[in-house]
Amino acid sequence: MKTFSIELLNANQGRAHLPELVSLLQDAVHGGASIGFLSPLEVARAEAYWESVLSEVEQGIRVLLVARQENELHGTGIHGTVQLALATKQNATHRAEVQKLFVHSQHRKRGIGGALLDTVDQEALRHGRHLLFLDTETGSPAERLYRKHGYVAAGEIPEFARSPRGYLHSVLFMYRLLN
Repeated sequence: MKTFSIELLNANQGRAHLPELVSLLQDAVHGGASIGFLSPLEVARAEAYWESVLSEVEQGIRVLLVARQENELHGTGIHGTVQLALATKQNATHRAEVQKLFVHSQHRKRGIGGALLDTVDQEALRHGRHLLFLDTETGSPAERLYRKHGYVAAGEIPEFARSPRGYLHSVLFMYRLLN
């Protein structure tokens, strides 16, 4: 049974929830998610990151979606998020990059990640985008989720990124064409 809702946040709403977004990001990084940060992730660095995201939301070039619990048992906070970076080049306005999909460690395996991806598809189409692409750590749970949602591997690059703990890992680039 679904106990969460997916919401689109504008920049002001994002700023109002900045402490929750920072905590969510720290949980993901400290849990080993390879999303561009090394552990331990300091609050100031996380806040600066979210401020840059919210600036792009304000400019209309990024979409920020969050998953929020709908019942008392799990609280009412933000438990997952994903972003859609809208390509702005004149020859690229048909595509967007899916970025930073993560769910709080205490709220995984409840369908939140899949629901966020489904809503990303809707938002992409609403913005006139039918080609989505992303990168993810090869062999990660995220890769399995993306494949389940119709993403196709385009190629892999070894030693492309550092994990939060500092080791180099391969990254798989994936895409999905929306109907």
